[in-house]
Amino acid sequence: MKFSKLSQLFLVSFLGLFLATLLTACDIVTVDFVYVASSAGSGTASNGVIDIYAVDSGSGAMRTDVASVSTGGVAPVSLAVTSDYANLYVANAGSKTIVHFTIGLDGGLTQKDSVTLSATPVAIAVNTADTYLYVVSGTSSATLTEYSLSSGTIGTAATASAPLNVGSDTIIPTGVTVLANNAAVYVTAYDQSAYNPGGSTTSTANPGWVFGYAVGSGGALTAATNSPYQAGVKPSALVADPTNRFVYVTDYASSQMIGYSILDGSTLSFLTNGPFKTGNEPSAIVIDPRGKFLYLSNELDNTVGAYSIDLPTGTPTTTVNVTGSPLDSTDTQPVAIVVDPALGRFVYTVNHLGNSVSGFVLDPTSGALKATQASPYPITGTMPTAIVAIPHGNHAIQAVD
Repeated sequence: MKFSKLSQLFLVSFLGLFLATLLTACDIVTVDFVYVASSAGSGTASNGVIDIYAVDSGSGAMRTDVASVSTGGVAPVSLAVTSDYANLYVANAGSKTIVHFTIGLDGGLTQKDSVTLSATPVAIAVNTADTYLYVVSGTSSATLTEYSLSSGTIGTAATASAPLNVGSDTIIPTGVTVLANNAAVYVTAYDQSAYNPGGSTTSTANPGWVFGYAVGSGGALTAATNSPYQAGVKPSALVADPTNRFVYVTDYASSQMIGYSILDGSTLSFLTNGPFKTGNEPSAIVIDPRGKFLYLSNELDNTVGAYSIDLPTGTPTTTVNVTGSPLDSTDTQPVAIVVDPALGRFVYTVNHLGNSVSGFVLDPTSGALKATQASPYPITGTMPTAIVAIPHGNHAIQAVD
C-alpha cells in the first residue's frame, strides 16, 4: 500500500512526536525520594504534614508523585531515616511525640508506632546500625535519650538518659548527630543563662557547647573526655564526616563554623586553623556522602555556602560557584539542608518563610552549585522545618572514596 506525500509527512511527524515522547519519558528517572516536614496549612495550621518528592536523576528537578501524609502530631521539627532507608521518624514538638513510618517502594509512608515524651523534642538521629534512635529534648532541662529500635519499631528508652548540664544553667539543645561507626553521639546546645538576647542573663559561663558521649556495650552512654566542648556563642547544627575523623558546628550568633578533630573515638579537639567564616546566621549543615564537600544554609542571607574539605586535615575551604560567588541564593530563610544519597549530585534546602524547597546541582569535581530546573519547589504546608532523602531503585549509594 502506498501513501500520498501528505500522508507520508503526517506519518513521519507522528512517529517523530511519538519517539520524542518516549525519549522524554525515559529521561525522567527517579533517583531519590525527598521528604519535607511542615505544618499542614490553613485551617489546621499546627498539624504536621510530610510532602514526598521524586528527584529526576538527570536534572535534580523535583516532582510530587506520591500523596503527602500527616506527621501524626503537631508542629514537626526534625526528621531521620534508618540506614537501610526502610523507616522514617518525625519529631513533633507541639504534641511531644516521635512517630515511626515505614517507607514503601514507591516512596510512600505508612504510619506504624509512636512514643510520647515528657519534654519537647528538638532533634533526632538514628545510628547507622539502625539499633538506636537518639532524641534531644527539653527547653529548660535538656536531655539526650536513647531509644532501642527493632526492625524500625521504637522500643524502650534507656534507663540512664544523658542530661545536658553546665552547672545549674538553662541549656537549650539545637541538634544531634551520630558517628558513622556508631561509636559516639554529639549534641549542640547553648546556655540561655549566659546568652539571652533581649532578656537577662545570670551566668558568666561560655554560651555555646557541644556535648559528646561515647557509645558502649548495649548502647551505654558515657561522657567523652573533657565534654562538654566550647562551641562559640549559639551553635545551631552539627555534622560528622563519614570517616569518623571530624565534626563541624555552625555558630548562628557569630556567623562562623567551628571544626573539631575526633581523638580516641569520641574526644573532640579544635581544628587549629578555625573557626571558619560563613554567611549570616548559619542554621543547618551537611556533608556529601563522599566526605569531600560541606554545605551550610544561612538564614539571614537566604543562601547556601559551599566548602571543599581537605581530607588529611579536615580544613574546609570556600568553593565559588560559576558566578564567582561563594554563596548561592535560596528562597527565604533556609533552615534545613540535605545532599541526595544516590548520586551525591543534588543539594536541597527547606525554606521556612519561603514555604518552599530550593534545589542545586553539585559539581562532583569542584563542589560548586547551580540551581536545578524550576527551583524553588512549592510545598503543600507552611513554614517547613526539616528534610531528609533516600535513594530509589538500584542506584549505587555514594560512599567515601
